[in-house]
Amino acid sequence: MRDLPKRPPHPNIIQPEKSSQEMSDIEQERWSRVKGRLRSTVGEDIYSSWFARMDLESVHGESVRLSVPTRFLKSWIQAHYAERVLACWQAELPDVHRIDLTVRSAMRCAAPVREAPAPDVRRLERGEGRDGTELKTVATAPASANHDALGGSPLDPRLTFQSFVTGRSNALAHAAARQVAEGRRGDSVMFNPLYIHAGVGLGKTHLLQAVTWAGNAGTERRVLYLTAEKFMYGFVAALKTQTALAFKEALRGIDVLVIDDLQFLQGKSTQAEFCHTLNALIDAGRQVVIAADRPPSDLESLDDRVRSRLAGGLVVEMGSLGEELRLGILRSRVEAARAHHASFDVPEQVLDYLAKTITHNGRDLEGAINRLLAHSKLNAQPVTLEMAEREVRDLVRPQEPRRIKIEDIQRVVARQYNVSRSDLLSSRRTANVVRPRQVAMYLAKTLTLRSLPEIGRRFGGRDHTTVLHAVRKIEALVSKDVTLSDEVELLKRQLQE
Repeated sequence: MRDLPKRPPHPNIIQPEKSSQEMSDIEQERWSRVKGRLRSTVGEDIYSSWFARMDLESVHGESVRLSVPTRFLKSWIQAHYAERVLACWQAELPDVHRIDLTVRSAMRCAAPVREAPAPDVRRLERGEGRDGTELKTVATAPASANHDALGGSPLDPRLTFQSFVTGRSNALAHAAARQVAEGRRGDSVMFNPLYIHAGVGLGKTHLLQAVTWAGNAGTERRVLYLTAEKFMYGFVAALKTQTALAFKEALRGIDVLVIDDLQFLQGKSTQAEFCHTLNALIDAGRQVVIAADRPPSDLESLDDRVRSRLAGGLVVEMGSLGEELRLGILRSRVEAARAHHASFDVPEQVLDYLAKTITHNGRDLEGAINRLLAHSKLNAQPVTLEMAEREVRDLVRPQEPRRIKIEDIQRVVARQYNVSRSDLLSSRRTANVVRPRQVAMYLAKTLTLRSLPEIGRRFGGRDHTTVLHAVRKIEALVSKDVTLSDEVELLKRQLQE
């Protein structure tokens, strides 16, 4: 049978699937027209961020297959621009009714990818390139590293509400965090932002990760947990590759944004972007939860606008762990260890000893239980009081006195005398403010290593002679006034606990 001559395909007939390298000139022209429509529809900035590296893979029947380099890019386009892409294709081919978006294999990249040098954060924040010249807007595709931050910081599966032990010092923070975690999309936001501050090892990261785990357990809201360092990395990476707009859009689409260790947020541009993001989320009714090691007013490295917005929400302090709470944490950690080591047992007298002698933070308590578990399992010996005293002696040996901060003194004195911290820093001269202010200055001089000029600056910019007068005044009164002497001793004990 004689072979029939091959005829060229009719230009209006949709051909079977081919790879992008085998696309005909007609299909490439069609794809160029579609991209032109898309660019004019969404604008140059959005097109450069999201669509510059989208490729046409094939046109087959009623479907068009497109590809992008990252999974994040695929999910974002599907969620926000699928209908616009389809409309642009239907303007070219009315028979198209479906867009299939796939992630390209890394094997298709022809040119080897060289590792990029570490970004110069300050230069990028000034909008300059590596050679100091002004950065130009280029239609570069968002590399996956730019949006790694939007995958969130790592979460510890142990840090849930079920494993969090509550006590008097953390009950309010726990209740507020639970309310945030149990909220639903569309509910009115009661506390925004929720700002939790505490010292090291007192449970603030535990609470924030618990909010994230609980919030993401449902399907209604997306909760994103980021450390301040991760936020900075994501923003600087987006600046480096000219995809900052896409980064901002994606971040502001989060339902609940959780930021940990805010005290580490550095860089003028990064702080400005955080402020804009914070305002955008709060104004849109989205929830923001933040943790730091000090209250907003004491984050001196942050811009005044950021501190003001943070202070406008619910600010909750998680205090030091009382003995009863420490004992509860120890029992909880023993129960958690028993889930994997059923024979592990710690006598009650050992738990009492640990709760009384390990007072710094929850991490030391957990470390003590881990040591007892390791010794018991590796040496096949039961836990005894003698063994506990020997194994955790470095945790309970006399340590340096707790470092007291002027902010702590101001807070404790303000609470004791029923005035506000702003009253202590103000120029008010009424008797109910002057005496607490003098007591606070006296304690700052006797309990810290700060100089008189430094103390004066921390009390509303006062002169060092004012501080010296206050210190001498309280020293003289304490020797004569028993009531004032008792009050000062009580304040010292509260600050040194």
